[in-house]
Amino acid sequence: MSNRTLPVNLQGNHACALAAIAAGCRFYAGYPITPSSEVAEKMAAELPAVGGVFVQMEDEIGSMGAVIGASMGGAKAMTATSGPGFSLKQENIGYAAMTEVPCVVVNVMRGGPSTGMPTRPAQGDVMQARWGTHGDHPTIALAPSSVKEVFDETVRAFNLAEALRMPVILLIDEVVGHLVETVTLPEATELDLVERKWADGPKDGFQPFAVTDDLVPPMPRPGDGYRAHTTGLTHDESGFPTQKPDKVTRAIARLLEKLERHRDLIDSYEAVQCDGAEILVVAYGITGRAARKAVALAHEKGIKAGLLRPVTLWPLPEDELRRFAAKARHVLVPEMNAGQLCHEVARICGESKTVLLDRFDGEAIAPAQILERIEGLAGSGGKGNGGSRGRR
Repeated sequence: MSNRTLPVNLQGNHACALAAIAAGCRFYAGYPITPSSEVAEKMAAELPAVGGVFVQMEDEIGSMGAVIGASMGGAKAMTATSGPGFSLKQENIGYAAMTEVPCVVVNVMRGGPSTGMPTRPAQGDVMQARWGTHGDHPTIALAPSSVKEVFDETVRAFNLAEALRMPVILLIDEVVGHLVETVTLPEATELDLVERKWADGPKDGFQPFAVTDDLVPPMPRPGDGYRAHTTGLTHDESGFPTQKPDKVTRAIARLLEKLERHRDLIDSYEAVQCDGAEILVVAYGITGRAARKAVALAHEKGIKAGLLRPVTLWPLPEDELRRFAAKARHVLVPEMNAGQLCHEVARICGESKTVLLDRFDGEAIAPAQILERIEGLAGSGGKGNGGSRGRR
């Protein structure tokens, strides 16, 4: 990271790799897939210089398994993929959630379903990031909108994974992943990094999944002499499988509450002109950037519009959304899919005032499209259209 306090021209995917190394990542396992391959290429070039390990695996399932194994061995670990590969990783992401293994999963989103459009942008993996793996489990997903934010949120993804012992997903739009911007990156020594809580103290009676005050049990480091049992089966505090209803309830409830207990660390969003906004725009990633411009243009026309851009996409900042939407006549959700986050917004804000502006043809939503819809809503007399689509 030397000499990077000077401005540099940097691609989003490369920023992700450099941030991972700066955050302490020393293991990467992955399989090349467009449009995330530049992350792997940069990690392959940079990791050996810091004593790290890069492994190209045979597939995405194996990649996720290798990352989990490396993390259990004590390393900060990451993988990167795109839609189809993200689908293949889901079973092992669920395993990491159940066994509380810290790791970072980067998904540079592309058009789908199936092979879809490998080189075109989309935001179609929003719900997969939240519900892709089965069962009830906590999820953190971060959605940066610029190259600098890719760097910052990659570092934060590692900090959250290590602090809370869980997988963290970084959702990057293809546009942002391949975008080149001039940025100033911090020195590694300037970063506030988090290390996981390792087990210490008496070894007798150690419980690898004990209920602690912060709900994050200390993790036994291999070779330190602490007894540990790790299984994807529902387990009690000892780590051994159980199907006893009271113990199952306690175990799953702790996983879910662990996330809610630490929302002050997790939540992040940008609010622009939201107080008093009559039309609230909720957008993320590259669409959030387009929406910021559209809101500025709307204000020039005398329209009271505001933007809420979730940086932490999951868990969604529901309290802030309710507060800003309470006085708004309409809540507009532009996104590059058929309406995924829009469903959540409608649940929170009400179907009657929630409006969807969708696009899923491989092109990004432009500020002009969002402004046109804002202008239409401003002259609609105060009635929403219940989540109706507005393509292109």
